[in-house]
This record gives sequence, C-alpha cells and structure tokens, in this order.
Amino acid sequence: MFTASEIVELGVQIEINGKEFYEELVKNTRKPKAKDLFSYLAEQEAHHIDVFKKILHTVKEYEPKEAYPEEYFSHMNALASQYVFTQRAKGVLYAKNAKTTEEALETALGFERESIEFYKGMKKIVPKEQDNLIDTLIKEEEKHVKDLENIKEVLAF
Repeated sequence: MFTASEIVELGVQIEINGKEFYEELVKNTRKPKAKDLFSYLAEQEAHHIDVFKKILHTVKEYEPKEAYPEEYFSHMNALASQYVFTQRAKGVLYAKNAKTTEEALETALGFERESIEFYKGMKKIVPKEQDNLIDTLIKEEEKHVKDLENIKEVLAF
C-alpha cells in the first residue's frame, strides 16, 4: 500500500523516466520535426518534475477523505505496478528499443495517456487546494497527446 506522498513520488519518477525517454529519442531521431517535438516534451517533463516536488512537500501526512482509504491506496498500488514508467531507467530502455520514429511516437502516446489516468487517480489523494496543480499537469499531458498525434500526421506515416 502506498501513502499519498509515495504516490506523488511515483509521479516524480514517471516524469523523470518520461524526460529520459524523450531525451533518448532526441539522440536517436533523424527527423527534425520529431526531434524538435521530443526536445520540447523533455523540457515539459522537467517542468513537471519541479511541480511534483512542490506538491510532495504538502502531502507528507495527507490521508484521502475516502470512506475506505486503504481500498483507494490498494487501487493506486495496482495501477502503479502496471505502469512501466514508475520503474527507474525504463524510459531510456523503451526509447532505445523503438526501431522507428512511428514506433517511438506510438510508445510516447501510450505513456502520455497512462500518465493522464494515473494523475486523475492522484487527484483523490492530494489536498483539495492542490487539485489545480494536478489539473494543470493533466491538461499538459493531454496537450502532449495532441502534439504527438499532430506530429504523426505531419510526418505522414
């Protein structure tokens, strides 16, 4: 079972792995438009790391207002254990395994969508006054999905 602070720490790790994933793609991508997008996304992930670290200081002892908080934390534990980006260095590994730019984009889309779901779950365990920060991160991840979908169209796979 995770505490609220541990779930936010998972968010930090997700963003670190995302940043490393995009940085590795920048190194391995030859297409200038894809390289620019991956650079931008790596910068965004770095910003998200800072946001989560600020949130972390406010949730150290927070307990969700759920009727059964242990069930909620059990759910978040299951979600996190299925989420590959909570494991250190997985971002670089996945980027290195992407054989084509199209495959890298599809992988990135999957990670961004999973991040959105994870962060929606996090909203239930952070203090109410932090909801707007999580909402901002969700909106940014949604923008990343749109950016990735647009670059797929531009590169015309």
